[in-house]
Amino acid sequence: MQNSLTQLYKSSLVLLTDFYQLTMAYGYWKAGIHEREAVFYHSFRQAPFKGRYAICAGLGTLIDYLLNFQFTKDDISYLKGLTDTQGKALFHTDFLQYLQQITFNCDIDAVAEGTVVFPQEPLIRVKGPLLQCQLLESILLNIINFQSLIATSAARLLQATRGEPVLEFGLRRAQGFDGALMASRAAYIGGCSATSNVLAGKLLGIPVRGTHAHSWVLSFDNELEAFRAYAHTFPDRCIFLVDTYNTLEGVKNAIKIAEELKPNGFKLAGIRLDSGDLAYLSQQARQLLDVAGYPDAVIVGSNDLNPSVITSLKEQGACINVWGVGTHLITAYEQPALEGIYKLSAIKSVAGIWENKLKLSEQTIKISTPGILSVRRYYTDKVDGLAMADVIYDETLGIAEQNITIIDPIDPTKRRTISTTSPHRDLLIPIFRQGNLVYKRPFLKSSQEKTQQELLQFHESIRRLLNPHAYPVGLEEKLYHLKLKLILKAKASVNK
Repeated sequence: MQNSLTQLYKSSLVLLTDFYQLTMAYGYWKAGIHEREAVFYHSFRQAPFKGRYAICAGLGTLIDYLLNFQFTKDDISYLKGLTDTQGKALFHTDFLQYLQQITFNCDIDAVAEGTVVFPQEPLIRVKGPLLQCQLLESILLNIINFQSLIATSAARLLQATRGEPVLEFGLRRAQGFDGALMASRAAYIGGCSATSNVLAGKLLGIPVRGTHAHSWVLSFDNELEAFRAYAHTFPDRCIFLVDTYNTLEGVKNAIKIAEELKPNGFKLAGIRLDSGDLAYLSQQARQLLDVAGYPDAVIVGSNDLNPSVITSLKEQGACINVWGVGTHLITAYEQPALEGIYKLSAIKSVAGIWENKLKLSEQTIKISTPGILSVRRYYTDKVDGLAMADVIYDETLGIAEQNITIIDPIDPTKRRTISTTSPHRDLLIPIFRQGNLVYKRPFLKSSQEKTQQELLQFHESIRRLLNPHAYPVGLEEKLYHLKLKLILKAKASVNK
């Protein structure tokens, strides 16, 4: 299932951008530099959820957006009506005509969805006309930042459940219906088995799951009658919500109905606990189900779950098999946003020579990295073995032919030497060339499987939820010295 955006909105989303992208585009056009070739890259400054890594997600949605990149007549009509403080047209007619005639023709390289990524390294590199590169900033950050955040949240939940299934139940708590759809998509990539969001199932091919609400039970004279009616409706996949009145009595009623309908071929699939002491209640429920002869009936746990709560429940011996997570997953409750950035790193001069660009800051973490950036991952023995370190490098400078020294971009005293004979792979892969899609998008299930495979390539100490160990990521030595040179040059010019 692809093209979910166009199925949902039926039109270009080119105006889904911050206003200053358009004002800068206009400025580039007026200055005559709008067609100069430039390079921008997307990265994030710090890992979310007090962890060390993130799961890259959102590329498929971004591709969908770019395949429909155009300024429609309606878009131009709206922009034509914008005025400045004096009531005059904000944008010149010739500029608007230029926008309407734009054909997307950038080169884009990106990290595949489901890849484990780290702070400072480029996740997406955009190369093309300056104006077009600039217009992509807001939408790219919106898509990749949010979906990567949710995918990471889902992966951490799977870490807490020790691989037991997690169901995404967040639609009603999401920030808008489109936020819910994109979160369902990202959560599936991060490892969730299914979603309660039916539209996400239709548009994205994600499995849909759900039981019933308390209102079902309250609609009948008693719990037994409600369970009986539900069992007749879904005899092969019946999971009862048992905590409407009294949880353990609800479990007993579920068993009564299962016994009553067993001669008709009914099989109790399980029960769901949505309130109370989940550790104690799940243990008692498991005992009741086992004694009654239903050891295969699953116990689904929900009720404001997050990785910390799940970890605690596991430590208490909770007998929950499937975990339904809503608010904390769909909203990334513990981390409202990924600190993703999109920076200009190089631009061609009038003479056609690449000029490296760098943003200076008093905060080291906010100083951007110049060059045509890429990232290479090295492994201890084989490419699908244990990851050893990531090297951020400039493609024009290349990488040393023998031993590589990488330098931490935040703390230059942290260095590591890597043998160039070590197995490795470049993480950025071609997605678009001159505006043409050259990448075959995998099914979401494949991206989900990639997430699980990738996580296993990192030592448990890096993946753990509490106080994880740092994974080595650094600038290749030549790139580090280029960056340092530009920093000193920029500071010298400021101090003149």
